[in-house]
Amino acid sequence: MALTIKVYSDYVCPFCLLAEAQLEQAAAERDVIIDYMPFSSQPYTHLAFEGFQFAKEHGKGKAYNSRMYTAFFQDSLDIGDIDVLTQLAEELGLDGAGFRSALEQRTYQEHHRKALQHAYKETNITAAPTFVIGDTVAKWLLFKDQFLEIIDSELAKRARLERWTDGLSCSADGCS
Repeated sequence: MALTIKVYSDYVCPFCLLAEAQLEQAAAERDVIIDYMPFSSQPYTHLAFEGFQFAKEHGKGKAYNSRMYTAFFQDSLDIGDIDVLTQLAEELGLDGAGFRSALEQRTYQEHHRKALQHAYKETNITAAPTFVIGDTVAKWLLFKDQFLEIIDSELAKRARLERWTDGLSCSADGCS
């Protein structure tokens, strides 16, 4: 069973951009699922993150995330502008009219608000990038070897716990 890595990042954080490539390299070598989560202290990026929800719903979340980083850092584009975001979404093969409509109508605003609430209040995320890898929380830029070390440790821990699944317990159906 794949290990899930939750990535809390912000499109205007340079360390998030740098960590993305390192994580992808590590993920290519292990059985992991990467789940991107918004962490934005900048109101400027809220529309971009709402666009991420649209992209994710249409199977393009990972590509959208990568494009937001390159749009901001390499292309110097305004990722707070609906026209720019729509153009970028179309580049990724997303329906531009549907994407624009979702942003204009703020279709994903509540979803984004809840995602931020989860990050700030429930998960206690205080910095970007933050990686939740199993039980390990890393609140900084990691390199490939560091990701692999944490992933391997969490997978080994999971394997040890799976060996204990034949113990005695009680459930609603009785004890066994």
